[in-house]
Amino acid sequence: MPGPLNGLKILDFTTLLPGPYATMTLADLGADVLRIISGTRGDPVSYLPPFIPGTDISAVMSYLGRGKRCMSLNLKDERAVKVVHQLINRYDILIEQFRPGVMESLGLDYPALESVNPALIYCSLTGYGHTGPLRLRAGHDINYLARSGLMSYSGKQESGPSLMGMQIADIASGSQNAVIGILAAVVHRNATGKGQHVDFAMTDGCLAFNAMAGVSYLTDGEEPKREETFLNGGSLYDFYQTKDEKYISVGGLEPQFFKAFCEIIGRADLVEGGIAPDNFKAVKDDIKQIIMTKTRDEWTAIFSGVDACVEPVLSLGEALNDPHVKAREMVIECDLPQGGKAKQLANPIKFSATKQEYRKAAMAKGISPQTSEVLKELGYSEDDIQTFKKTGLFD
Repeated sequence: MPGPLNGLKILDFTTLLPGPYATMTLADLGADVLRIISGTRGDPVSYLPPFIPGTDISAVMSYLGRGKRCMSLNLKDERAVKVVHQLINRYDILIEQFRPGVMESLGLDYPALESVNPALIYCSLTGYGHTGPLRLRAGHDINYLARSGLMSYSGKQESGPSLMGMQIADIASGSQNAVIGILAAVVHRNATGKGQHVDFAMTDGCLAFNAMAGVSYLTDGEEPKREETFLNGGSLYDFYQTKDEKYISVGGLEPQFFKAFCEIIGRADLVEGGIAPDNFKAVKDDIKQIIMTKTRDEWTAIFSGVDACVEPVLSLGEALNDPHVKAREMVIECDLPQGGKAKQLANPIKFSATKQEYRKAAMAKGISPQTSEVLKELGYSEDDIQTFKKTGLFD
């Protein structure tokens, strides 16, 4: 059975991580995604190692290109605008990731394309949005996190804010909210027949991640500080180092879970104080010493049959090979266009009626071989395509 988004047709003008991750998610769910990219400049991610053995395809690029077709176009060529106009009548959802003003300079901004197709849903994914004094400013994941206030109370008092291993602003804020915004606009269009411009800024998304601290500050004006709230180190909810220099996580916020934890480590006397006792620093030091007496795997075995919200900190390799992850089918093998397979992370959303069927992974370097296929669908002849190729339309 086709995916739940079967019938949605999306034109993708994004590069790097946030936009391509968003459109990969949509493609996994059944949408028809056509990515537009320069044949000569390509996407910087396509040059990132490691490369799939026996190919020149970046593993990351193959993953982000999963389920999509790709078309090479030189958007600075006036002929490209005509091609995009033709595509907009077929692909009535567009996502772009340029700074404000770039698509306008190309003649491909929302007002220009809305006049071609009034039902167009046009999503702009940027760091700071299309309004406000920072709208033209360059930025990356770390900058959006910094400006959102999140980093002011994340990390340690002694060392300050700390980097995460994954891109929170790019993926959790940017990619996921872009998907939500597009699908919400589709629901609106289904009800009214009207498209619209979806303006999403990754910094806005990060600001909204201050879900608990932000609302609290707006109520009492108190700034949250590092290691001074329940969830940022100001309680016994934390990571603890084990005898073998690995870690376990202790998350027993609720009384029943904290009680089970205390009893297992032989400190039932701590139950009354709860997860945030008045002398929590001294209590935490005691717990640290106890946890250091056994290895991570020893503690994992001890807590395996207990509801105490205690879990091991796994390496990425351990996580990907975990029996639970395998049972959830979170690692898949995806076909490559030129033959062979690549292991990839699966889409995390499971459906009872529309089980996902992953289409081929994609994106080699250079001009996409699917460019001719798309142009022929638009009515161009082989002679037209060869002329375009010789005169730089795909560069």
